[in-house]
This record gives sequence, C-alpha cells and structure tokens, in this order.
Amino acid sequence: MRRDNNKIIFFLLVCFLFISPDQLQARDLKELSPPKPKKQAVKFEAHGVVRTDDYYWMRDDTREKPEVINHLKSENKYLEDWFKTDLDQRDELFEEITSRIPKKEDSVPIPFGTYEYFRRYEPDNEHAIYVRKKLKSKKEEIILDVNILAKNSKFYTLSNWSISPAEDLIAIAEDTTGRRKYELKIKDIGADKFLNDTVKNTSGAMAWSQDGQYLFYVLREKETLLPYQVYRHKIGDKQSQDKLVYEEKDETFYVTVGNSRSMKYIEIDISSTTSSETLLIDATKPISEPIKVLEREDDHLYSVEDDANRLLILTNWKAKNFRLIETSLNKSSKKTTWKDLVPHRDDVLLQSFLTYPSNIVLMEREKGLRQIRVMSSKGNLLRKVKFNDPAYSAYFAANPEYHSKKLYFGYTSMRTPESIYSYDLETGRRKLLKQAEVLGTFSPSVYKVERKAIEARDGTKVPVSLVYKRDSFKRDKNPLLVYGYGSYGNSIDPGFSSTRLTLLNRGFVFAIAHVRGGQELGRQWYEDGKMLKKLNTFYDFIDVTKGLIKQGYADRERVYAAGGSAGGMLMGAIMNMEPELYKGIISNVPFVDIITTMSDPSIPLTTGEYDEWGNPENQDEFEYIMQYSPYDNIDNLNYPSTLVTAGLWDSQVQYYEPAKYVAKLREYNKSNNPVLMKVNLSAGHSGVSGRFASLEEVAMEYAFLLRIDKNRR
Repeated sequence: MRRDNNKIIFFLLVCFLFISPDQLQARDLKELSPPKPKKQAVKFEAHGVVRTDDYYWMRDDTREKPEVINHLKSENKYLEDWFKTDLDQRDELFEEITSRIPKKEDSVPIPFGTYEYFRRYEPDNEHAIYVRKKLKSKKEEIILDVNILAKNSKFYTLSNWSISPAEDLIAIAEDTTGRRKYELKIKDIGADKFLNDTVKNTSGAMAWSQDGQYLFYVLREKETLLPYQVYRHKIGDKQSQDKLVYEEKDETFYVTVGNSRSMKYIEIDISSTTSSETLLIDATKPISEPIKVLEREDDHLYSVEDDANRLLILTNWKAKNFRLIETSLNKSSKKTTWKDLVPHRDDVLLQSFLTYPSNIVLMEREKGLRQIRVMSSKGNLLRKVKFNDPAYSAYFAANPEYHSKKLYFGYTSMRTPESIYSYDLETGRRKLLKQAEVLGTFSPSVYKVERKAIEARDGTKVPVSLVYKRDSFKRDKNPLLVYGYGSYGNSIDPGFSSTRLTLLNRGFVFAIAHVRGGQELGRQWYEDGKMLKKLNTFYDFIDVTKGLIKQGYADRERVYAAGGSAGGMLMGAIMNMEPELYKGIISNVPFVDIITTMSDPSIPLTTGEYDEWGNPENQDEFEYIMQYSPYDNIDNLNYPSTLVTAGLWDSQVQYYEPAKYVAKLREYNKSNNPVLMKVNLSAGHSGVSGRFASLEEVAMEYAFLLRIDKNRR
C-alpha cells in the first residue's frame, strides 16, 4: 500500500511539472472571486440630469461603520489573493529597491543663525533624526528624533518645524492619522523636553515673533478642514487662551502664515486658485494689527517678500507670466508707484524668488525647464546658473538665512541623482556638496535621457521627458510607462528616481507627459488645461502616448500609464476614452467622482477648487465636467488591468471615491483584466509613513506592472 502511494505521488508530481505556469495562473484566477459589494441606488438630480450612484453607501465620514471597513478589508484580501496566484515579486522588488538606498545618510548642513542644521538617517530607522551644531564646531546636538516621536503611532508624519529666534525652542507640527490635522508642540532644546503647550487641529503652518514669546498658527475648520483662522499663541498658555488674529469668511480661500525671509514680518497669506492677498504684522510688535499689502482682486495673484526697507512683489497684474516689482508698505496699494525690477516676458514664467542683502535670485521656467538667474538687489542681471541635461529639474534647496552670500540649490535629471550645490553670489562659483548615493552598480552613462515635443490633435506641441537604458532599447519592442498629472498649474519636472531603475533595468521606457493643466510652458499652459478647457489635459496624454508608439518607443501591446490624485482623474478619463490603448493602469488615490464631490461644500477642499474644475451649480460647468468625470463615464468597455490605491484618512481625496470607482469599474468591465485596490487603513493621501515602509507600495506597483507585462511579451 505504501509503495502504491509513492507511485501515485510520483505520477501527480510529473503531471504537475508539465502544467504550464499560465495554466496554473488561469485556473487560480478563475477560482478567485473579487468583492461583490451591495448596490443601493441613490439618485442625484441637477439641471435636468438624473445620476444614479449605487455605491454611495460606501461614504462614512466617521470611518467606523463595520459594513464599510469590512468591504475595504475584503478589497485588500482580494489584492493579496491576486498576487499569490502567480509568482509574487513584491518582497524581491522591495529588497532590490531598498538595497540601492544607504542605510545611514546625512543631509547637507545648512547655516541658520549661530548653528547649522541637518537631517540624519540611521540604519533600520524609518524616520529622520534632526541635528545641529554650532558654526565651526564639530559637537552635535540632537534636537529631534522622529523615531521616538513616532514610536507609538501606526502613522506619523512631521510636517513642519521651526526654530525660535533665540534658537532655544523648536516648534513642530505632527500628524498621527494621515488626515493632515496637525498638532503643534514646542520643545525646549536645551532641557530636551516638550513644554505643556499643545495646539490641535492646525494646518501645520507657523511663525515666530521676534522675542520668541508668541507662535502664530492656522486653525482648520473641523468639518471641511479649510485653513481659515490665524491665532496668536503665547508660550506657556493653553490653546483656549489664544487670540484670534484673522478669520477668512470666504470658503474659496485658504489661509497660511509664516515668517518673512528677513524675519522682519509675520506674513499672513490668503489665496484661491485665481486671487490672493497678503497681510503683514511687525514681528517686533506681535500684538499689533495686521496691515494689508494690497486688496484682493479677481484674477490677481501676488506674493510678497521684504528686502531691507522695501517690499518686493511677484505679481500677475498686467503680466500673465508674472513680473517682479518693488514698492514700500505704505505705497504698496498704489500700483502707479510700482517699479519693475523684472518685467513681464511672454516666453518666460517667473515662478519664485529669494532675497539677500545684496542680491535677488530668480527661479524661472523657460521652454518648460527651470532656470536660476542671479541679479543684484537693484535688478541688474549678473549671471545665469547653467545646466546641461536635455531634461532636468533645478530647485531652491533650504535657504533660511537672509544674511548670507550663498545660495543652496538642488539639481537632478532623469539619470542624475539629487545633487545639492552651494553657489557663491559674489563670484558665481558653485560647489557640489552632496550627491545622493545609489548603492550597487549604478552608472548614469548607461541611461539615455531625451526631451521631445509631440503634436496633439489640435496642433499643440506637448513636451515629453524620456529615460531608458541604452542597451535595453529596441525600436517597437520595449514596454512603456507614461506618467502624467496636469492640474493646478503644478509642473512635473523630470528628476531622478533610484526606485525607477527597477523598471529601466528591465527594459522599460519611462516618459513624463507634460500635459496642459500644468505650468511647464507658462501660465497659459495651465489655463488651457483647466475649467472649460480640461479635456485638453486628457487629449494631450493620449496623443503623447500614441506619438511615442508611432516613434518606436514602445511595443503597442506593452503600454502602461500612471498618475495620482488629480493625475488619478487623468487615468480614469483616458481609460474611458481609450480603454484598449493602455494594457495596465496605476491610479493612486484618484479624484474620480468630480460632480458629486464638487457639489458638496462639506467635503474638504471642495469650495477652494471651483476655479479649477468648475461649480456644478452652473449648468455649463456641470455639463462640461460630465463629459470627463471618470466615475460618471464608466461604460461597458474592455478596460485594462488596473491597480488603484486609497487612504482611509485621506483629506484630499476621500477614500470612498476610489472605493466606489473600483466597484463600478468591475461591474461594467467587459474584459477579464483584474481591477485591484489597495486601501491603507491607517494612512492618508501620501500613503504609509516611514522611509522604507512607503517603498513597499512602490514594490507592489512594480510587481503589478511586471506581472501584467510578463503575460504580454
């Protein structure tokens, strides 16, 4: 009997060996059942149109209903089961990704006051340690160990921190839920202990008075989370004793607070998508009333910085791409007294600037790429900082010290790791202080970076940044991943990613489509991709993809796309418009139910975004949004393999949007391609916290792509 059993086992083993992996996978996937949530119709009527939402019940503002939580958990289980039906590469990829990252790493020390400050990562730590040392000293002082602060929290983010003028206190803003409702705490650095001062439900913004006795902060509205009130907190007092300094009544405006660069003023900035206003408080007179720089006006955006005895204003008044003017506080409201320091230019977007006692440094965007320009304080051009890569990103690094002769800036390209430079404002000499280390056998020369312009259907040339491994590229043969965003005027600059090497080393071509709705080619580029021109964003992305295929950058059967947040809306729109163009889609925390969200002013961020998407109460705007809203346009189509992520505590895109979207997409999907969702039950918009833990999600996304691609080679 025992011998017979051995024969049976041997026979079964032989049979098993001759079953192909594809057969096994097909069998397992057939047996795998996705969640089937109940349907409970809720009807919405507007402008004669009735919309039915079968999954509206998934909205739970308490985030506690068992029915909802259990459904989200079932989605996570389905995702796990799907990965287990085939070779699960997540752990392998995670190890590969993290193996490139040094376990111990220090940032560049940046001078401020009598100290220089830097951040350190120690081996096996998920969070940073903040350190300082006296100038020209080697003795270090730990001012903040975030690992200790995060010890008892499933989620922890240090959003902001600020040193008091006397350099004896540090104020921090921390989030332990992912909801971006920050709690302010104050630490006595010398005594190495936190004070009893605690301020809850803030935006994380803060500003010190000159004497260090007061800390200004912004309170969020409890339901909408809109930052709308500025308070003055006296060190040692309870939050209930804090004094209201400013309250914004218009729900379309957001409020923030900070110190001016010279620390002369406490600056209250109020802004909407198209309009702004600034108030100043003398930092030496913290209980004085704020002074308005300039009344808000429709379609006028401006920002203010003080410089010696004058104000510098970056403004788009009679200057679509912005200009820089000088004035004084007592004359700032009289535009006729303004003097141009940097006039408006049609082909250059003036984005930001830094002031120094003897210099002004500009961050500009020309031909889609960032440029740094150094001027004298009188506005005379001294020099430009030159960069050579065809596609790159440059940015101001930390420059907290006004009384300095050095600029610190960062540079990265799609094959150049992040590099921090110091730049002597007097001589123009720059010095590389640190380049991010990539462990292993990394060499920039084996990767090729390209910058192209691809024509969209209306004749507009859309910039595209590309990177791939030289020896892996074969015309019409490579897998292609196209990334896009295209909203809020946010430009997606081409920078380096060590995690991306995992795809490039496996033959992927990676492309960034700089579609309209961003600001890569100036303010008009943004305005041509918002409101009643939003469709341009989606058309640009599709046309760029087709253009890249036509030019041989991809095997047309191995084309994938990715985007997050408003970029997730982009993903949802292109899937409905061209469902069979892309074979796999990654959609992170996607904003997909535009009409429902923008019709509900109680949802965080809604009222502040009417000028971005439109207000559905207006019929023309309602009808336009209905043309592209991903949730409303799901149909009986052959959708690609799709991976969606969500955060239960997300304050920007509420978790129920992606949850509803996934349920409806599965219901209508005519293909056999999987629709998967990963829900972070203890995180928000940015996913899980921690230096390495956050990379587990990246490994998951790559494993998803590689598995889909494996079956298409």
